[in-house]
Amino acid sequence: MKEIVIVGAGKIGGTIANLLANTGDYRVTVVDRAQAQLDALEVSPLVVTRCIEIGEEGALEKVLAGKFAVLSAAPFHLTTRIAQAAASSDVHYLDLTEDVASTRIVKQLAATAKTAFIPQCGLAPGFISIVANDLAKRFDTLESVRMRVGALPQYPSNALNYNLTWSTDGVINEYCEPCEAIVDGELTEVPPLEEREEFSLDGVTYEAFNTSGGLGTLCETLLGKVRTLNYRTIRYPGHAAIMKALLNDLGLRDRRDVFKDILENALPSTMQDVVVIFVTVSGRKKGRLLQETYANKVYSGHIGEMLYSGIQITTASAICAVLDMLANGDLPQQGFLKQEDIALDAFLANRFGKAYAQADTAGRLVA
Repeated sequence: MKEIVIVGAGKIGGTIANLLANTGDYRVTVVDRAQAQLDALEVSPLVVTRCIEIGEEGALEKVLAGKFAVLSAAPFHLTTRIAQAAASSDVHYLDLTEDVASTRIVKQLAATAKTAFIPQCGLAPGFISIVANDLAKRFDTLESVRMRVGALPQYPSNALNYNLTWSTDGVINEYCEPCEAIVDGELTEVPPLEEREEFSLDGVTYEAFNTSGGLGTLCETLLGKVRTLNYRTIRYPGHAAIMKALLNDLGLRDRRDVFKDILENALPSTMQDVVVIFVTVSGRKKGRLLQETYANKVYSGHIGEMLYSGIQITTASAICAVLDMLANGDLPQQGFLKQEDIALDAFLANRFGKAYAQADTAGRLVA
């Protein structure tokens, strides 16, 4: 049985803990700085909780001693602290961060680590890069890779057409930080909330716009191989314009603590959400210009007796699948591993990866 530590007792951390503990193959400890947060967790009685301040020297290292892996489900600004503790404790490290700067530090730590360091194991970045790279490998030469993802309320009922379904810190960060992209074959940065577009899927109209971090390491992987590569977040029409007014015109970009307080006290969360995944790749096969698209929707649902939102299911299942593959020896056991290095077929065949099953044209679920 593998011993796992999860840092962060939020909704995603709790979901990961339950998924792993209920297999009987993992012994799980969840740590958080807030005892109230730990007390509020709805987790299996098999899960152990520990209240510690990970910023204190040696505190997290003591918990990690002798463990197999640590999974970060904490706010992005704690990423590097957790990765440093993993490196000094010789345990495997996985995270969900979308923060580009943090991932660069994780990569530096991985260079001398004795264990595997696998950042960005969620939905986007994460699964979206696995899908995009799988599609890209089917072409002789590439023209464009366009990745679109959004976690949306099924029943929007406010001017933002949005409910809080994910980390508020993470949402604000991706709306404010520069976004990596490849434009005309050159690696560049583009501004967040810009280059808005509209598209329809299953009769529903969406907008998409630049946000930070969703590409993960794919720019590095595909630089020199593709003309256009970009990532945009999906929302319902009207969302981007209001966010730009709040962040840019009212200056909340520079007062993120105020903006977070406003969002968390004005926007309710919801369990009735849908995760929209849309990846389009174009390129040439045997001289012909062709396009392939992956489109999927994942809704909230029950796992066992517990109801989970779509974003909980997709995010937690993704990092659990990668951990499971690592524990089974299907992934390298040392060094830095990019999400796009993981085979899509192997991911979908995993017991956790099956959460991403699609309906085929006959209406059957397929992996």
